[in-house]
Amino acid sequence: MRKSHYPRPSSLLGFAIAAGLLISGCGYHFAASGDALPQGAQTIYVSRFGNSTRVTGINDELMRYIKDEIAMHRRLKVVSSRDLADLELSGEVRFAVQTPVNFNSALEPIQYNQNVIVSATLKDLRAKKTIWRTNNVAAGGSAPVVATTVVATTPTFLQQNLRGNDIANLTDIQTAQTQTAGARDLMMQTFAKNLYSEMAEGF
Repeated sequence: MRKSHYPRPSSLLGFAIAAGLLISGCGYHFAASGDALPQGAQTIYVSRFGNSTRVTGINDELMRYIKDEIAMHRRLKVVSSRDLADLELSGEVRFAVQTPVNFNSALEPIQYNQNVIVSATLKDLRAKKTIWRTNNVAAGGSAPVVATTVVATTPTFLQQNLRGNDIANLTDIQTAQTQTAGARDLMMQTFAKNLYSEMAEGF
């Protein structure tokens, strides 16, 4: 655990100021290249995550986003064999759910929330030890499933190949499918970023 360089606050106000500085400092450190990773490590193997949820295949889906996120940072090279790796990332999808949260006057769902929680472990295969572990990497998203609740300026909508007036030409089923898929994609991207940041910085 990293030692804090902040003085011990002597008052509630001092504590709040120190906490604010610590949080902002972590936010800056988040974007670094991976200070918590072993200096000599160059390759990583992402083993197949377990899945203790009822959502079939979500572990394999998440792994694709994880590998893409790791590759994007160019700090580690993702390899296809454990024998070729300096590090091994493994984990398990512990929770995955899509829940209706808003309803119309007929009590039909018009918006769903999606959430995922994963445990993960990073091992140094050369040193034969676990160097990072977490039980709670999470991400979530929200998906409107009827045209009247779709907002064309949200990040979820803007990443799709749709324009605002396209929604009016879609059936209810098509609207639900496109918006749910878009929200899921954004949630997966956010999850992979959260996982990499925590793994690489040792949070």
